[in-house]
Amino acid sequence: MKKRHLIFMFAFLTMVILLTGCVPGDGANNAQDHAGFFWGIWHGWIAPISLIIGLFNHDIRVYETFNSGWWYDFGFYIAIISGFGGLSLFRRKKSNRD
Repeated sequence: MKKRHLIFMFAFLTMVILLTGCVPGDGANNAQDHAGFFWGIWHGWIAPISLIIGLFNHDIRVYETFNSGWWYDFGFYIAIISGFGGLSLFRRKKSNRD
């Protein structure tokens, strides 16, 4: 792997770990302050991290229960699909030499 890719991956993972203070179920949102579209995008991006944290802390969830409805769902699923679909950009294409 190229050194530049390693630096990018390290910086990205460090940023995600530092910003996981905004995981679903952490008490930041309550019944009066619903999570909206952009919170849905954020929670979709950090869903794998939220899942791991949720194994040790039962208050943390992958999905925010106090949300604005359809717009939160839309942002959440956009982030999930684009995040896991984006992994294919880093795969190497196999060359067929016959």
